[in-house]
Amino acid sequence: MKIAICSDHGGFELKLRLIPFIEEMGHTVTDFGCCSEASVDYPDMAFPMAEAVAAGEYERGIAICGTGIGVSICCNKVKGIRCALCGDVLSAELTRRHNDSNVLAMGGRIIGPETAKAITRVWLETGFDGGRHENRINKITEYEK
Repeated sequence: MKIAICSDHGGFELKLRLIPFIEEMGHTVTDFGCCSEASVDYPDMAFPMAEAVAAGEYERGIAICGTGIGVSICCNKVKGIRCALCGDVLSAELTRRHNDSNVLAMGGRIIGPETAKAITRVWLETGFDGGRHENRINKITEYEK
């Protein structure tokens, strides 16, 4: 799977730990920035990453900032993105199964690297259940028009 990833300075260290982990799972990762722990504005990375996922250039995206809140707000402004902020494995599983989320947001200052890896693994490996959930996703898509 082709994965887009981005962070701000608050998520930079966690992003650096996740990239090789995701690649070891057999996925291709493209980093949309940032490139250091120097202070940056998260919208500058989150919007281009989310737009690339929405355009179909990447199957899924991962966005990380200090809390995950800022990047999740940005990503969800992009038409076609269903970004879920997750701090636990069950939420990561259910947002894939029920919401067909295509972007995962996490907080680099909130969760540790092992929890983030567990969340990422489940989120990448879990499919969408469809069924009654499909109708709900279709309503979101229709509203965006």
